[in-house]
Parts: sequence; C-alpha cells; structure tokens
Amino acid sequence: MNPFENTGQPDWDWWGRLWPAPGETLRKLGLESGDALAEVGCGNGYFALPAERIADPAPVYACDLDESLLAECSTLADRQGVDNVAPVHGDARRLSDHLPERVDVVLLANAFHGVDDRDALVREVEASLRPGGRFVVVNWEDRPREETTVGGEPRGPPTDLRVSAEETEAAVRAAGDLSLERRGDLPPYHYGLAFER
Repeated sequence: MNPFENTGQPDWDWWGRLWPAPGETLRKLGLESGDALAEVGCGNGYFALPAERIADPAPVYACDLDESLLAECSTLADRQGVDNVAPVHGDARRLSDHLPERVDVVLLANAFHGVDDRDALVREVEASLRPGGRFVVVNWEDRPREETTVGGEPRGPPTDLRVSAEETEAAVRAAGDLSLERRGDLPPYHYGLAFER
C-alpha cells in the first residue's frame, strides 16, 4: 500500500515552530491518563512520544507504513526515556488487524486531507475503538498554502487538497457512527476535531 497523499514526515525544526507543545494540543483534544492511543501515520513520533507521557500507564501504538520512521521513533523514545510506545508497522486501511487491542483514542494528525478512501478509514477507526472511544483528527485549515508559512516558506499540503473542519466533520459522520464531541482551533494553521464512538 502507498502512504496517504501528501503526508510525508516534516522536518522537526519547522514542525517544532508550529507545535512547540504537542502534549498541550493533545490535552486540549481530550487525551487523558489511562487512554490507550493509536496514532495513525505517526512518523518519527512527534505526537506519539508526548502522548505516552499523558496516557501513561496505558500504551501508545505508533502506527506507520515507513519502517525507517518507526525505527527513528523507537530511537527517540529510548533517548527520551519513553518506554510505553509500541511501534506498529502496517497500513491504516487495515488498522484493526494491526492493533493488539481496541484503544480509547485513534489520532490522525495532518493526514486526513490525503486519505484516498475516507469511508473505509473511518470504518477501520471505528473497529479499532472501544465503546465510548474517540477519533481525533488534527488537520491543516482550508487556506491557500501560501498563507500557511513557517520560517517564511509555505508549508502544508497543496491548497487543492485541503479540507475544512466542516468537510472533515461531514465526511466522518457520513462514513460511520461517530458523533462530534469537541472542536477546537489550533493556531496558527490547524483545527482539531474529536469524535466519539
């Protein structure tokens, strides 16, 4: 399987300028101690590693297609003393097959715009969640790419791939049995939606 369109791992330097405190973002979207979490498309762990500190003692499953990014995530976890992040190599389109258990939260950060079959992904997310579990989507605002700059350079997906929070909500609700629990702006260029199963 191919990765979702235009969802490569960003450079940590500019990523850190956008998300200086990723743990605060996760808390704002409802992640709590004891929430087992699976991050879809975790890359090298920019959200998965701080998620572990919040979710502890529950596990965090860092899921990605790219084995080299998973290895980097594991190396960073070791360096940071994070010991409850489990790398999961596999395609999100078959997420429920790859996870050893159902989880409380599935996180999809900066990738919904590139998902080729949103209905199928949402169904997989639902199958991966415990009753009452949450699907958290963080994505770029539907703004022209030239307006979302970091260090003076345009960043994020091409303008024509971007989806608004309203479009994302409609797509998730139409695909399954998830209801919007919370919505928030994540300045400077993102939004976050949390859906409950």
